[in-house]
This record gives sequence, structure tokens and C-alpha cells, in this order.
Amino acid sequence: MRYQITGKQIDIGDALQTHVRQELGEVFGKYSGRPTDANITFSKSAHEYVCEVTVHLSTGLTTSAKDKATEIYSAFDGCGEKIDKQLRRYKRRLKDHHKDRVEPVELQNAASYILAREEDSQDYNEPDTLQPIIVAEMETSIPSLTVGEAVMQMELAGAPVLVFRNEKKDGVNVVYRRDDGNIGWIDP
Repeated sequence: MRYQITGKQIDIGDALQTHVRQELGEVFGKYSGRPTDANITFSKSAHEYVCEVTVHLSTGLTTSAKDKATEIYSAFDGCGEKIDKQLRRYKRRLKDHHKDRVEPVELQNAASYILAREEDSQDYNEPDTLQPIIVAEMETSIPSLTVGEAVMQMELAGAPVLVFRNEKKDGVNVVYRRDDGNIGWIDP
């Protein structure tokens, strides 16, 4: 397993890196057993340390967690507990997933854009144009999954929405968390 442990404008010592490797190694030894790489990023926000952990599993699924604390070790331990809980919750599905899927999840590249937020103005004038302003342009990957795998991936990543290519119908679908707590599925 590859670990990429970085700090944004803070120094990460050897003791913290060793702690991160040991703790994540124990978690993955219990549940998935086959992660490929983990990205751990530490940063500071005011008086709190922020830890973000993203782990890519060998099947192509991704799990992530984020936590804040006044001490850097506590921030990481909070992330570790969240990752542990996610993997424990999906352990049976992950094992079943490995039996059904012989090859890793296929990914398709797609363009991703960040649009500028419209400014709230007091005057009620019409905007000059209805075209949004593009702030950033990036590339993202769209996985080919079943609907069940897409819901599991969305839960593991802690994302409110997941766009995926439906393996059964070979079309682009969306799963999302509804306001009432249920999962919505858009199948055009």
C-alpha cells in the first residue's frame, strides 16, 4: 500500500507519519485487505487541525473522511474512526463485491467545471447574459457500476451525489441523498 502523507503549510514529523501508517494498516487489515493507496492531508484552520483521508481500494471504489480537532493526532484519529466505521458498515458488501467483480471498476474520463456563484444584488436588474462564468475546468472520472455499488460508493465517499455509468443499461445515471434521508436514483 502506498501512503502519501502531506501537510499544507505545516510540517509533518516522522512520528505522525508512523502513527498514520500503523493505524490505517490495522484498519485495512481488518476489513478490506486490498487498498492500493491512501492520501492523507493535514492542514490548519484557525486554531484547529484538519485531517482529510482518501483511500482507493483495489476494486476502484474510494472511501474518504474528514475531521477537525485542536490536536493533530486527534484529528487523524477521528478520520481513522470514520474510515473504520465506513468499512465495517460495508464489509459484507465489499466482500460480495469482490466475488462478483473479476476486474476493477472501469473509469471513463469526463470534463468537470466550477461555475461562479451569482452575486446577490439589491437591484432587480436583469443580468447582462444568462451564460455562467466558468471559474475552473478539470478532468474527472465516471465509474461503471451497478446501482447498488453506486450507492455504496456514494456512502463510502461521503458525497451527496454520484454520477456513474450504469453497467446494466450502459447509460449515465445519478444517485443522490434526498432531504428526507432516502436515496434518489435518476435513470434517464
